[in-house]
Parts: sequence; C-alpha cells; structure tokens
Amino acid sequence: MAAIGNRGTVTEAAGFNPDADVQALRGAMKGTGTDEAAVIQVLAPRTIAQRQHIKEAYKLSVGKELAEDLSSELSGTFRSVVLGLLMLAPVYDAYELENAMKGAGTEEAALIDILASRSNDEMNTINAFYKKKHDTSLEDAVCGDTSGMFQRVLVSLLTAGRDESDKVDEAQAVLDAKEIYEAGEARWGTDEVKFLTVLCVRNRNHLLRVFEEYQKISGRDIEDSIKREMSGCLEDVFLAIVKCLRNKPAFFAERLYKSMKGMGTTDTVLIRIMVARAEIDMLDIKAQFLKMYGKTLHSFIKGDTSGDYRNILLELCGGE
Repeated sequence: MAAIGNRGTVTEAAGFNPDADVQALRGAMKGTGTDEAAVIQVLAPRTIAQRQHIKEAYKLSVGKELAEDLSSELSGTFRSVVLGLLMLAPVYDAYELENAMKGAGTEEAALIDILASRSNDEMNTINAFYKKKHDTSLEDAVCGDTSGMFQRVLVSLLTAGRDESDKVDEAQAVLDAKEIYEAGEARWGTDEVKFLTVLCVRNRNHLLRVFEEYQKISGRDIEDSIKREMSGCLEDVFLAIVKCLRNKPAFFAERLYKSMKGMGTTDTVLIRIMVARAEIDMLDIKAQFLKMYGKTLHSFIKGDTSGDYRNILLELCGGE
C-alpha cells in the first residue's frame, strides 16, 4: 500500500486500520452537517492504495459507495479535492480529461498538463480506463474536441510511443537541432510537423542534447523560439513538453504559481496538481517553487484559499 512515487508529501500511514477509518468517516457524516476536519484527517494522510482499502471496507459495512456518500455531503472545491483523492491515479487523470472536454468549450490547459507530463505506462493505463468507462477511445474524444496541429500533437502524446531509453545519438541530435532550426527560425512560416516529430518521439536525454545543439546553431533557447514561432494552444503544448523534459517539478511549480498569482484562483489547475502529484513528487515541486518564486507553496496556498478547501490542500502540501 506504498505511495506511487518516492518524493511525495503523502506517504503510507503507519498502523493503518481501514475499519477504524470507516467508523471515523461514518461519524463525520452522521446527523445534520458534516465534520469536514474528520474527513480531512482520515483521507489526506493516506496513500491512494490505502484509500482503496477504506472504500472497500466502507462498502462492506455500509452497503454504499463512499464517493457517493461524500459527494452528497460535501460541496464545491472541497468536494472536488476529496473525490479526486479517492480515485486511482490513472482514473483521476481520465476523469480530468473527460471534464476538460465536457459541454461547450474545452479546458485545453488540462489536456496539456496531463498529456505532456505522463510516462508511456501512465498514458497507456489512462487510455485503457477511459475506453473502459466510455466505450470510446480517448483519442476519438480528443479528435472530436480539438483541431489542427494542436490536435495532432495531442494524438501523438496519447499514442504513448516516446522512446524511453537513455541513449543519445550525437549525430542525430545535431541533425534534429538543425531540422528544427530550419523548420522555424531559419524560414518564413513554421513547419510544425518537424517540431512534433522530434519533441514527441525522441527520448529525454537525447532531447536535452538537441536543446543544447539548438542553442549553438540558433543562438536562442528552444523555449524562446517556440514562443516566437507559435501561438495559442500549440505554443502552450510544445512549451509544456520542453519544460516537462527539462524539469517536471519546475513545470508543475510554475503551473501552481500561475494558478494563484494575481486576482482570483484557477481552482481546477490547483486541485488537479495537488491531488495528482501529492504522493509522486510534491517534495520536489515545493523545493522548485521556493527556488523559483522565493516563497513557499504552503504560504501561497494559505494566502489564496480558505476554509476546509485550504485545510485539505495544506495537508497535501505538507509543512512549510
């Protein structure tokens, strides 16, 4: 029942007793009103695997789904966090992707955040869970909801075909850098397919080498060129791919910062990252946040949220 990663703030709770947790949850939902603090105390410090045992024990003793009962007892952003915590990681990702494409309009940020940052194994599992639930493939859903080159990049990421070895082909790296340069900065207009072919297919080590070569050839950082050459969602997805390859925790730290800075909070982004990364790399995300912005993630969340929603996010964030 260990955590799914080893750099998370949420780790396996010692002396775990699902039956005792079920009793605490039942007590929290008894009578009028809900004891939200008790819900936080039970669910936030448990791993996803431990929460599955709580769900099973709850169903056994109550004859109902824990998620359904909590859903009817809770509301708003707090409910969104709690329900997210109850899901297996790929189920949560599939659920977030589904929500991003629901109704009119698309939350492109969700598609980009998830598809640009997951490994081949993670992506394959997300695809399988999506298909099982919807009887249609995630690829079909994405194609029905997006268009153009942005759609093609997402489909390539969905295919989960990136080389995941750590082999660097020096000659190919130079060639790749040259091809991207000639497809963008060196010509009028941009041949985006060349960017897709290199950025969505090659392995991480190879691409880090490509980016070094690109800097030499063009005198620019690859991110600057993407900003100059592309716009809109296409620019966003290519930048996300590059940032995730370079430093995934820094990518998530920046997304969290942007979700909270200025007026208002983009709760969808804040919730998605706090829930999805809590037991994978939240410690690294926090370290990057402090390094990049000179303030702790904890202090940002505290200043930007309130009530039970704040309390559960701070529990996932861990101390200062």
